[in-house]
Amino acid sequence: MTSRTLRVALPVAAALSLSLLVPTATAQAAPSSPPARASNDKAKVKPLQQLDVPLVFGHRGASGYRPEHTLAAYELAIRMGADYIEPDLVSTKDGRLVARHENEISGTTDVADHPEFAGRRTTKQIDGVAVTGWFTEDFTLAELKTLRATERLPLVRPGNTRYDGRFEVPTFDEVLRLARTWEKKLKRPIGVAPETKHPTYFDSIGLSLEEPLVRTLERHGEDGKKSDVVIQSFEVSNLKELDHLVDNPLVQLTSATGGPFDLRAQGTTYAQIVSAEGLKGVKRYADWVGPDKSQVLPRDAAGATSTPSDLVRDAHRAGVRVVVYTVRDENQFLPTNYRVGTDPNAKGDVFGEATAYLDAGVDGIFGDFPDSIVDARDAWLG
Repeated sequence: MTSRTLRVALPVAAALSLSLLVPTATAQAAPSSPPARASNDKAKVKPLQQLDVPLVFGHRGASGYRPEHTLAAYELAIRMGADYIEPDLVSTKDGRLVARHENEISGTTDVADHPEFAGRRTTKQIDGVAVTGWFTEDFTLAELKTLRATERLPLVRPGNTRYDGRFEVPTFDEVLRLARTWEKKLKRPIGVAPETKHPTYFDSIGLSLEEPLVRTLERHGEDGKKSDVVIQSFEVSNLKELDHLVDNPLVQLTSATGGPFDLRAQGTTYAQIVSAEGLKGVKRYADWVGPDKSQVLPRDAAGATSTPSDLVRDAHRAGVRVVVYTVRDENQFLPTNYRVGTDPNAKGDVFGEATAYLDAGVDGIFGDFPDSIVDARDAWLG
């Protein structure tokens, strides 16, 4: 399979009210939502990537409002109007894919409160870095299901800690089912953007992520060109492998520093990947590039955004779409020119920042607070 032509964008959903912060089974679709998919018939509605407006990605769900990578966070992101929800995927001991930002789970679950698992605390080398804690690959799925999610940033988002202990660690199967359930309820397409975490590491311990990912997509009928599942990775080799296994759009993630772990020995850097020539290479196996937001709007010495880089222009010339990460509401995560006041945890001008990326021509934005990005996008569209 060669690289595929990808038209990115979103069904323009009206911003949902703050009442959606309280889950309810009676949430209504926005008036501008596209027609519902017929059951088991995806040929009757355009895939998200064929639409022609910027997309909103719920980063780890609505992680600004709920503990990240929980079904509650994903559900809330959907109801807030996000086009995609993003589960980061890691493996269990028995080869099941679950949604956690990292395979080390002491910061996102209550595992430390389980004396029966105390002996599993250990130190491992993950992508060349020593990490100490508890790791998903040392637990069966049944064991992980006895744990409960906790807020990763309790000092930044103390309100989210009231949900600590309420939600399980979800499987990828559960995330896909959730998306399709809400797709029917809201009568609009809902995408899922899984990211494979540390694929080289998981290969090294005999728990490859690609094969179970492909099997799961096939089982749910989500492995075709009309699927609204896009697959992400910071590594290159596994995306090239997936390019031959599935027809789903692929996203080459990049960072403002360093390079992909799998190509470290070759000296490949992310700066090379997002160069004009590098993006032509990305087009051979992927459809999107997902840069750190500072790679699109570089920061000046004071930490403020400056003139846009050439990344979006060069990507579009190469036929590659651009989705930036991660726009967050709190001052400490915003460029200095979009901060309001001096409290690092207070809300800043997130609408201004999101609009700046839309003005720079991006095709999508990852946000912890999807409603903020939806509001900014809809206002930008006029």
